[in-house]
Parts: sequence; C-alpha cells; structure tokens
Amino acid sequence: MKQNKVKTVWIINHYAQTPEQGGLSRHYFFAKELIARGYYVRIFTSSVIHNSEINMIDGSEKILFKDVDQNGVPYTYIKSSAYKGNGLARIKNMLGFAFDIKKIWKTYKQEKPDVIYASTPDLLTAWQAQNFAKKHKIPCVVEVRDLWPLSIVEYNNISPKNPVIIALYMLEKRIYKRADALVFTMPGGKDYIIDKKWEKKVDLEKIFNINNGIDVEEQERQVKENAFSDPDLDDDSFKVIYCGSIRPANNVKLIVDAAKVVEDKHSDIKFLIYGGGTYAEALKNEVKEKGNSNVVFKGYVDKKYIPYIVSKASLNVLTYKNAKTWKYGGSQNKVFDYMNAGKPILTNIKMGRSVLAECGCGIEVDTDNAEKFANAIIEAYDLPQETRLDMGARGKEKAKEFDFKVLTDKFEQVINFAIKKKEK
Repeated sequence: MKQNKVKTVWIINHYAQTPEQGGLSRHYFFAKELIARGYYVRIFTSSVIHNSEINMIDGSEKILFKDVDQNGVPYTYIKSSAYKGNGLARIKNMLGFAFDIKKIWKTYKQEKPDVIYASTPDLLTAWQAQNFAKKHKIPCVVEVRDLWPLSIVEYNNISPKNPVIIALYMLEKRIYKRADALVFTMPGGKDYIIDKKWEKKVDLEKIFNINNGIDVEEQERQVKENAFSDPDLDDDSFKVIYCGSIRPANNVKLIVDAAKVVEDKHSDIKFLIYGGGTYAEALKNEVKEKGNSNVVFKGYVDKKYIPYIVSKASLNVLTYKNAKTWKYGGSQNKVFDYMNAGKPILTNIKMGRSVLAECGCGIEVDTDNAEKFANAIIEAYDLPQETRLDMGARGKEKAKEFDFKVLTDKFEQVINFAIKKKEK
C-alpha cells in the first residue's frame, strides 16, 4: 500500500501490455520509472492482450491483480471478451472494458489517486475515465495515441459526413475540452486542435507532447544477451530489414513490390521481414507467385530479440499507408528501436515535425510507388559506407532524448500541471 505523501497515479489503458507481451508497453516503462521515484502507480487494462489469443483471466473472477517482473509494476486486469480482427467482437470488447471501469473505485477506493491518466486507443475509455474522475474530484489527464476518428476515416475510407463519424468527432472534442491536461504522442497535437478550429474550446496551454520511446539501457543489454540465431543476419548481403505488424495499414506490400524491382538491379540486396499479422499470408503467397528470391518472411519473433535484429541491418525500413494523420507527426515504437540500432532508416512517409529529418538519420520519400521506393533503397545502398555510419550514429545519439527516463520527466510535469490546475 502507498505511504503518506506519496502521489498515487492510476494509468487506464485498454491495451497496456508488458514488454514480454509486445510493443504497447509505454505505460509499463512510465510506471517503472515513477515507482523508482517514489510514486504509487497502478495500471488498469483489459485481460485480453491485443493482437493475441491470450486472456489473463480464464476463470470466473472479474478482476486480476498481478505484479509484473522484478520491478513490481502493478497491473489490474479487467475481465474482457475475446475478439479477433476489427469486427463486432472487438467493438463488444471496447464497450465492455469502457463500462467496467466503474468497478475500479469499489475495489480500490482506499487508494484514491492524486491523478488519473487515461490513454485513448479508443475514445470510450477516456470518456468513462473522465466521468469517474469528475465524480470523485480527481484530476484527469487524457493521452491521445491515435487521432480518432480521423484515423478511421483515413484508413477505412469512411466519409467524414457519416453520422457515426460526426458523433465521434463531437465526443473527441468534448473529451479534449474536459481534460485537465492533454498529452499527444505525436508532436503536432496543437496543430491538430487549431486545424479543427477548436482552440477556443480546448485550451492550448494544457496540451503537451510525450513521444513513445525506449529504455536505452535495457536495449543495449538485450543486444548483448539476446542474440538471434539467423544465418541471413550474418552474411555479407546488404540487409533491408522490416520489423513489426503486417497489416494493410503497415503497407508492407510496398516493400515486397520494391524488392521485385531491386532484384533485377542488385542481387546482393536482401529483404528480411520480421513480424506477423492479418496480411502476412497473402504477401507470402504473392512473393511465391512472383518468384522473389530476395524476400524472406521470418514470422513473429519475441520483442527481446528486436534490438539485436535491427542492429544487424544495413537499412531499416518503416512503411505505412499514406494518410492525413501524418501531417501531425508520428511516434511509432519501431522508429526509436531503429534509431537506437545505429543504422540508417528509410520510410515512405513524410511526417510533420519528423525526428528522422530533424537529426538526419533517415530518408523520407513520401510515396506508395514501388519503383520510387526501390530507387530510394538503391540510393541508400550506393551511399558511401562512411555516410551510412554517420546517419546511424546521429540516430543513435538522438534516441537518447527518447529514453523513458527523459520521457518520465515530462510525464511528471504533466501530472503536476493537472493537479495544480484542479486545485485552482
């Protein structure tokens, strides 16, 4: 239990994973750092681990408390219904989790928090967290990880005039207005509010940016201790590596199509794709049909091996479907994994306020055209070795700014801002 004068922080995130469970572990690292600084922290999340078949609660209990690893990060899992993909089952899961948050106070009322930090993989969770916080006069910080419903409009080709989308925009605006502080993971949060013409309703002074990031010390340890046995990583080829999900939004097809163009020009460029997802099998079949000999799908690998894998690349690639959301920047976990690997990065997206452009560690080509992307890969291949080393070194140095120790300093500032604002 917490001690006197220790600040209690509740982090509510539908998809709060541990490092062993996947890449959505941002709040684990915040909690780990805050606990080391004397805070009492509890993470509330769904029992169903996103993009997996794991349910942390397989019995009749409604809530499961679990300390994670030697750092003692306390997770509270709320029993949720299983789902696959993005259909009705996932919507049911979202609704169930959002409306079960009210059970938290009954179970943990003796821990009345000094602040609630609610993340928004979806808007419903943040809305319910705000209702709960208002009822109990607790400051509430809202974290915006995805621009909903703009992302839905862009990635699913839904009209912005759709009645459901209009209702979601109204809810989004309401949530932003009510928040004691707003944290955008992408750097263009204020720009988004201004573009929406909401600045008269949403105070720009309460908007902060805290990117995703990495635990630099832990990644350096993993490179040394978790070597990944793969002969393709150890040969003398020019290795183009992708690590991450393989879904339509990730646009891995662009890599596969570019690889076919490259194959006819350079036989010593190899494409290694690590990860899984709903589009993986279709792309594998496409590679077989086209007869690409330079593309190898490696499947899912445990995240602890990723730092070693990307450190063996000649070029790490980041691909996405082009969308209006990129105007406001991005904060993908793999960007910081790639930067810390000390190797050049290539992306087909030109992001607003791009960290890659800022530090000169990457090439941005802004294209969905396979031939143009292939030419960018060949451009990187043709660079002098010294130039590639310099690009990688700049990325590795810049990555230190996104270490979770640094990001947690910003997290603390937001917490204190929200508490003081509520006291006024």
